[in-house]
Amino acid sequence: MTARPNVGAKIAEMTFAVAGGDDPITIGQTKDRWTMLFVYRGRHCPRCKRFLNKLNAVLADWQEIMDVAVVSADTEAKAMADKAEFGWDFDLCYGMSEAQMRALGLYVSEPLSEAETDSLFAEPGAFAIRPNGTLMLVDISNGPAARPDLEELLDGMIFNITNDRPERGTA
Repeated sequence: MTARPNVGAKIAEMTFAVAGGDDPITIGQTKDRWTMLFVYRGRHCPRCKRFLNKLNAVLADWQEIMDVAVVSADTEAKAMADKAEFGWDFDLCYGMSEAQMRALGLYVSEPLSEAETDSLFAEPGAFAIRPNGTLMLVDISNGPAARPDLEELLDGMIFNITNDRPERGTA
């Protein structure tokens, strides 16, 4: 069993390649803005596509207050195919390793068949990271059907940032 993420603590620095981009994204380091990292299952998941299409539709609202990155364990070819098919505007990262999945406390699944995918993949997660690299908020799921409501999550993050709210769930 993977340990839960330690909210309030600095997360491990991780770098993810961006599909079609030259500059990778690194989380867990000090920066000027908050970051919201969304982890999705990969090209094989239709529920992920619906969620990410919703994210793309409200991306400008998110980007007003924080950087947004999306990552999966997919190959660059699969990530580029999704980007081409759906026209997503967010940074779509690929190649998340099993070690990175486990470091974030994500549930990890084996494919049900080769038709699904051909390697281990992470189940969905959302991670709000403060500019100092500490983890403020975590939402993880062990399957594709449980996802945060993007409008509610954004509203909550605006409140948290504006009011400098502390991490919860640390008792």
